[in-house]
Amino acid sequence: MPGGSPSPTPNGLPGHRTGFDRDRYIDLQSRHIEERRQEIGGKLYLEMGGKLFDDHHASRVMPGFTPDNKIAMLERIKDELEILVCLNAKDLERQKVRADLGIPYEEDVLRLIDVFRERGFLVQHVVLTQLEDSNQVAQSFSERLERLGLTVARHRVIPGYPQDTRRIVSEEGFGLNDYSETTRDVVVVTAPGPGSGKLATCLSQVYHDHARGIASGYAKFETFPIWNLTLDHPVNLAYEAATADLDDINLIDPFHLDAYGEQVTSYNRDVEVFPLLKALLEQLTGSSPYASPTDMGVNLAGSCIVDDEVCREASRQEIVRRYYKALVDERSNDREADISERVAMVMSRAGCRTEDRAVVAPALAIEEATDAPGSAIELADGTIVTGKTSGLLGCSAAMLLNALKHLAGIEDGVHLLSPAAIEPIQTLKTEHLGSRNPRLHTDEVLIALSVSAASDPNARRALDELRNLTGCDVHTTTILGTVDEDIFRNLGMLVTSEPRFQRKALYRKR
Repeated sequence: MPGGSPSPTPNGLPGHRTGFDRDRYIDLQSRHIEERRQEIGGKLYLEMGGKLFDDHHASRVMPGFTPDNKIAMLERIKDELEILVCLNAKDLERQKVRADLGIPYEEDVLRLIDVFRERGFLVQHVVLTQLEDSNQVAQSFSERLERLGLTVARHRVIPGYPQDTRRIVSEEGFGLNDYSETTRDVVVVTAPGPGSGKLATCLSQVYHDHARGIASGYAKFETFPIWNLTLDHPVNLAYEAATADLDDINLIDPFHLDAYGEQVTSYNRDVEVFPLLKALLEQLTGSSPYASPTDMGVNLAGSCIVDDEVCREASRQEIVRRYYKALVDERSNDREADISERVAMVMSRAGCRTEDRAVVAPALAIEEATDAPGSAIELADGTIVTGKTSGLLGCSAAMLLNALKHLAGIEDGVHLLSPAAIEPIQTLKTEHLGSRNPRLHTDEVLIALSVSAASDPNARRALDELRNLTGCDVHTTTILGTVDEDIFRNLGMLVTSEPRFQRKALYRKR
């Protein structure tokens, strides 16, 4: 079993090495945004690239960056800002789901608004972008938002966007969009996911402000790619792997190179829309404060990396995870291997392989030895714990129990759940609930363990160790069902799977 015992750090997960200084980031970033607003000299529309809340990708590739970093940073200037949420109407029609949480975009909009309001932020406006009259799903959601007391602005599809700047910056372009009458000096524009129309929303608002005599400007907060890290730095490559389905690619900012003779990292979408942004600002104010896409950014994440090698290794691991995720998605949805092939190319550039994921080989070894699905978890101290399939437990449930026993210092021979406790659950599943699989899922094991904890001190000790599974890597030799997948996600575990199902079937109730 791999060894190594990294020390706990104040800004990361217990037992995991930290490469990013959270406190420095929050301090530097909040001050820098206020400085940019002062430079603008009026209302600032701040496009928030990526996820404003629950930024799990950033926390995985830069250990020490917590999922709420951005919102904690904005809390420093909370009384001066409000949040505007965008949603692409076409994503509603496509029933797009936020992959890391497993919920549809429309529900995530409501969840985000609740989270922001609970933390004391003003959130009143929602913008539906790329709305067409034929999109009845979006129309219905718009009416639902209004019934909930929110103000909804409807932005239309603009022919020729983003190339036809003359039309876009006119009454036939942005002029057709509804205007959101915001009240604060800083307006943070965010969305459930990429491609939601945040930039177009910001620019439309600037257009309408200037038509009303209101001074306003634009800046962008985009965590990735990190402009002052090299193009092939693993942190930036991990972002490319994460957005392989969007055809995003990192590149040298050509405008910045031309203006300053300096090579910095940007990505294709920012470079493509920069001429529109520059043209808009020049048409409205006579000049643009930005000579490049990098200029318009306010991101200081690269200045808060305190251990580059930790972030490099974490990013390489994330790239491998993204590769497995692409393989599983393609297998589950019977798709061609387009995305996994793109991620494989990123893996090659990053110099990493599937074998670098420490939990893969032990899981496969269990499967080979037992001729049944196997799983493995790497704990924070580097210990590998495995689980095998039995008549009572699936391999994921077995691995979970074994990991909790190890963390609690309980002997291998001790049964946390006796067969007598498991068998009634199996009977309920197979004889009354119509399940063909008698083995317990992870949720059923945790419920049984919780019940046992009332009278069994070992079960109670094991249950207390659940928090120490956060951030641990897991691999299974078959594609997980939705129940196990949700449990692992909720526990904060980083799971990959081999791209195959346990049994052959055309219809799968997961």
